[in-house]
Amino acid sequence: MISMKKHLLLTQLALCAGFALASLSVQAADVQGSAKAGQGKVWLCVGCHAIPDYRADYPFVYKVPMIGGQNAAYIASALSAYKKGERKHPTMRAIAGSLSDQDMADIGEYYAAQTAATPPNPLK
Repeated sequence: MISMKKHLLLTQLALCAGFALASLSVQAADVQGSAKAGQGKVWLCVGCHAIPDYRADYPFVYKVPMIGGQNAAYIASALSAYKKGERKHPTMRAIAGSLSDQDMADIGEYYAAQTAATPPNPLK
């Protein structure tokens, strides 16, 4: 049987953990991306995502999507999912694993700003 002191201590620990997790999610939600800052962070992306009709062959053959014009929040969310292992692709997981939440938001904003009307851009 758990003593009253142990029960109180466990309750306090659970509350502290809950507050810590809530703080982390608020911080992640507060991150504002910058397309200008993102321009200097997409150099790894262009090796695959800037090549029209590019097909990767590792770990299997598939068509690599062009991500210019994609929604910024979607790109940041996808990168976060790769980093956490929720999306499965070894190369993307390795790249996303090296990115901070700010990097992901900046990259998302950079690609969201790219449209068909954007002047030719080798980083698109």
